[in-house]
Amino acid sequence: MTELEFSYETLENPWDFSHSENEYRQYLMEHHMSDNTINSYLYGLRQFFGFYKQLSLTSLNLYKVYLMEHYRPQTVNLRIRAMNSYLQFLGISDYKMKTVRIQQKTYLDRIISQADYEYLKRRLWEDGEYTFYFIVRFTTATGIRVSELVTFQAEDVKKGYKNIYSKGNKMRRVYIPVSLQKPALIWLKEENRISGPLFLNRFGEGISATGIRGQLKMYACRYGLDPMVVYPHSFRHRFAKNFIEKGGDIALLSNLLGHDSLETTRIYLRRSSTEQAAIFNEVVDW
Repeated sequence: MTELEFSYETLENPWDFSHSENEYRQYLMEHHMSDNTINSYLYGLRQFFGFYKQLSLTSLNLYKVYLMEHYRPQTVNLRIRAMNSYLQFLGISDYKMKTVRIQQKTYLDRIISQADYEYLKRRLWEDGEYTFYFIVRFTTATGIRVSELVTFQAEDVKKGYKNIYSKGNKMRRVYIPVSLQKPALIWLKEENRISGPLFLNRFGEGISATGIRGQLKMYACRYGLDPMVVYPHSFRHRFAKNFIEKGGDIALLSNLLGHDSLETTRIYLRRSSTEQAAIFNEVVDW
């Protein structure tokens, strides 16, 4: 396929992505993409067509250069996957943008320490911040993603588990440990709630993932903790690290976290750079 054919014969209107945006959105939905992925892919496509008036090999290569100069590798690859998905949608199967290689770290950082986690829990409880006390506990005791956490209902606490459905209609069961279930039921009883969203904002509506992230940063500053380690995914990491350190099976952990690959879960076998330095200094005494 020549660049001229690629540019003009593939698209009916290469100057206007909105011409096919709705059809592309439907295509992604039919392929069981999550809402977050769909929105991310559409954002990338709008960005591309905001820069370039036509889809061509040249414009794709220029876009990749732009991405590499302005974004982290993970974001670059996300945008590239969006473009490749759009090319597939258009029926272009003989060209695919190559992703950039991401250097794997030999350590795992930006995870809240167990001591800071315990301190944060205690301060939230003492200050009567019960909603965020349980948000922090639920995330750290189940390893759930924040996008999944906000879907929890009060009824799930009584059941002791929640079934989570991901792309491809895959289901995994997230268990609520008894040590968390009992105090959570008492909290709900005191608030006279038996149904509806488990975590509410100040307006009495289900809290959003964005709201959780913002409030956690505020609590970090209030309690003198590093805001860089007080974020929803940090507590998910803490769950995984604790599970492994207490002898939990990595295959079971992979299933609990909803990972597609065991290799993704193996990152939790690594130590943080601080832990590595401590071990190094303890061992090397010559």
